Amino acid sequence: MKKIAILLAALVLAGSGVYAKPLRNLKVTVSAAGVARDGAIASLDISVWEIPAGQTARVTAADGSVAVSQVEVCDGKTIVWWRMDGTMTADASRDYTITTAPVAADHTPLMDITVQPRTGNLIITEGGKNVLQYNIALPRLPHGVGREFARNGYIHPAWSPAGNVLTNANPADHAHHYGFWNPWTMIEYDGKTYDLWNIGGMTGTVRYDQTYGTQSGDLYADITVGHRHVIFQEQREQVINTPQQIIRITPKEEVNIMDEVLDMRVWNDGDAGYLWDFVSDLIPATDLPVLLKAYRYAGFGWRATPDWTKENTVMMTSEGLGRQQIDGTNARWIYVTGMSPLGKSGILFLGAPDNQNFPEPLRIWNEEQNGGRGDSFVNFAPTKNVDWSLEPGRKYRLRYRMLMYDGEMTSGKAEAIWKNFATPVTVTIK
Repeated sequence: MKKIAILLAALVLAGSGVYAKPLRNLKVTVSAAGVARDGAIASLDISVWEIPAGQTARVTAADGSVAVSQVEVCDGKTIVWWRMDGTMTADASRDYTITTAPVAADHTPLMDITVQPRTGNLIITEGGKNVLQYNIALPRLPHGVGREFARNGYIHPAWSPAGNVLTNANPADHAHHYGFWNPWTMIEYDGKTYDLWNIGGMTGTVRYDQTYGTQSGDLYADITVGHRHVIFQEQREQVINTPQQIIRITPKEEVNIMDEVLDMRVWNDGDAGYLWDFVSDLIPATDLPVLLKAYRYAGFGWRATPDWTKENTVMMTSEGLGRQQIDGTNARWIYVTGMSPLGKSGILFLGAPDNQNFPEPLRIWNEEQNGGRGDSFVNFAPTKNVDWSLEPGRKYRLRYRMLMYDGEMTSGKAEAIWKNFATPVTVTIK
């Protein structure tokens, strides 16, 4: 799909009479924007410049080093992204030159996407190692779990760099949990309420609809898909008379009330962890509003590996709260570190400052969950304590970033990573 978008953009430009200037020795300055940096991603819209066929953008620092970069063409724009290695003080800046360079015909991108031949599921890899899997196919459910618990459009497994699996799907205690997933628990639509999280109640679910595009490269790999958030509306009762009995049936009609465009991007950040973004755009699909009513859990959730229990995990939030104090509090970030078969690993979970109800309320399980095992579940729940009305004709965005790591995490490191995410560097043309 993105290749088609590139072609269409070129045709529109050619037919418009607009002359695109050759991209040649464009000088830019990148400012730390008041935030101390230890590695950062910069970007610049270069839509008015032309990149010849068979070439790509090259970004060179003032010291002559070539930055890891990638060109994205989407929604009529051409954007160059590049990685800034090393540290910068809050008031520092760097100069770069952007020009073009040939694309090697035999080049293999570091960040890639593989397609499972039987299921069509998509796996993002870094240097040939699995990072996360997005599931298009309906899963094979565990024995004894009803078909009503089957859904797709979720992330599982997700791996640490060492290869530890950090997610869990369809656990016996909560068969509707799906690794990383993004449903809503109490939706009011046309005067009635529906539950798209606890899908065993069969009032609604979330379904994969289509793949809009994928992109591989040296800086990132990206998957963009569409989901349908559907409800099952009860229709008028039907009465069927047979010689043996009278059968009363109330059929249900499936109604798509909300579309979702989900973008998952894994970055080559040059560090030991896997850094990736989860961006969800919610768009009401009918002429009626969708009211996401206040409820104690809903939205972007993560069910952690069953290897992690209260005996071997640590949780911490941006507010300095540990596991026993977290549930119901608000935070910019939360991390969970636990012991796995291949050593200690964890996930740092970041919320964007432009998200609804930021800093968002958290729903987590305490140490008594699952008969005292203390399994780990984390949910940024923007509707935990307030309704959120989504109006027709508008788009609503939620952004999150995850760092999947091995070893330990600290509050200081987590805060620095959040600031890098929340306040991007600024790029100006000289």
